[in-house]
Amino acid sequence: MFTAGEIAERIRTGQTTSREVTEDLLRRIAADTEVNAVVEVRREHALAAAATADAQLAHAAHAAPAARTTPAAHTAGTAPAAPAARTTSTAPTAPTAGTMPTAGTVPTAGTVSAADTVSAADTVSAADTVSAADTVPTARTASTARTASTAHAVPGGRTVHGGPAVEGTRLGPLHGVPITVKDCFDVAGMHTTWGNPAFADFIADENAVIVQRLERAGAHVVGKTNVHTMLGDFGQTVNEVFGRTNNPADLTRTPGGSSGGAAAALAAGLTYLEYGSDLVGSIRLPAAYCGVYGLKPTNGLVPERGFQIPGTPYVPSELPRLSTIGPLARSAADLRIALRATAGPEAPYSYNLATPRHRNLKDYRVGIVTDHPAAPVTSDVGDALSDTVDRLAAAGVKIVDSWPSGVDPNEQAEEFGRQVELFFALHGGEPTTMTVDHLLTTERNRLAARAKWQRYFEDVDVFLCPTSFTVAFPHGSTTIEGRPYEAQVFWIAHASLTGHPALSMPIGRTATGLPTAAQVIGPWHEDDTAITFAELLAEHLGSR
Repeated sequence: MFTAGEIAERIRTGQTTSREVTEDLLRRIAADTEVNAVVEVRREHALAAAATADAQLAHAAHAAPAARTTPAAHTAGTAPAAPAARTTSTAPTAPTAGTMPTAGTVPTAGTVSAADTVSAADTVSAADTVSAADTVPTARTASTARTASTAHAVPGGRTVHGGPAVEGTRLGPLHGVPITVKDCFDVAGMHTTWGNPAFADFIADENAVIVQRLERAGAHVVGKTNVHTMLGDFGQTVNEVFGRTNNPADLTRTPGGSSGGAAAALAAGLTYLEYGSDLVGSIRLPAAYCGVYGLKPTNGLVPERGFQIPGTPYVPSELPRLSTIGPLARSAADLRIALRATAGPEAPYSYNLATPRHRNLKDYRVGIVTDHPAAPVTSDVGDALSDTVDRLAAAGVKIVDSWPSGVDPNEQAEEFGRQVELFFALHGGEPTTMTVDHLLTTERNRLAARAKWQRYFEDVDVFLCPTSFTVAFPHGSTTIEGRPYEAQVFWIAHASLTGHPALSMPIGRTATGLPTAAQVIGPWHEDDTAITFAELLAEHLGSR
């Protein structure tokens, strides 16, 4: 199956149409009775958006050179495509919008311009309401996925008729591409359940910032993917609203969590691009287990408005936020496209990713650790990593076989556990018993850990290690290969603690066809250095 970037190029060059691509994707989603990854679709909206994309492309072809491709930064563009409208009186009140993402400061590595304001058209989120007959099953198979109706209303009671104006429309890098997003992001007119029956009937009436930006880049959201209940598990995806998601490589095994639906949908060919969230590896672990790419960006790089518990207002916080949102894809290039479209502070700013340190694989200096007693890798994972390292060395890549100076991997993994406890206490979970002195010490430890890794990245460009010690394991496991379930966290903990960008990439398959993966950690706010290395490594390995 094509990547998002490849299908966008085929649409732009007239080899296919957005309508054809969208219809084909909807057919595949409807036919799935095994993976159960896409749990809600909005067919009529998707087809209308595809028709608008095709009309925009036809107009651009006749009006060239007036129409041009949107640049890498997510500058102001056109409003998302909309289907024929009908009003509704049952739309819920919109969550209060925040004014700035948690990490509100401008990243030093990127370029920010206050002059790039967002137009009024970009601030309106159209809401696709759901009909009263649209009920929520307690546990569904893919063939019974609920479908959003064609209603299309804007918060405040105003109705939008048709799609955006075709004339003068810029064609974004995802023009005409149908995508899905994790069922924790608000999409106007669709349910946001977080896999919790208490929110089974909640319908969002405003798009999350990342949805707005992906639509401005030309994509249209056709559906939402399954999550673990309240995003509460990094190793599996199951809930009482939509049931269990299975790994496409082996239906008896987990796709990981909590973005298991996102990763499984990509692996099964049920979407072209996804967006997930990562607190305790919830992007990287599912990506590893399903054999796709998943990026946890630099913490705070992507605005989180529209990613909050249903019905609660978005409240920006200056307190440390370990949770990060980022893309999942079938190629490293698609991660770059998605991150360029979504990264940076909210309006009136724009943002450009820092350029990668190198564009040739042999120029990279790669720190490598392939095993550790705290989470010894299985033979399948170890063999794949060893082969990857050998091939890097053969390509002339400089290998530095060590952890950063001064880093105690066990100590940092344990510190991450304390940070997660504090995170939940600060965001409505169980109150912490930590004293003020303990809280201050914890914060100093987090920042000290980041500084140690940053010093390391003065001499090394990326760090390569396992994403998990294991491949995907059977559903319902409480131990894995005789080790504690929580051992999955060890390898993802270090980038989560420090906030550095980290991605998981596929590096092979076991003899039984299960994906193996590596994790690439990059310097602070140099996300594209990690992405570009993964892209070059995949090319060298003979994959995407």
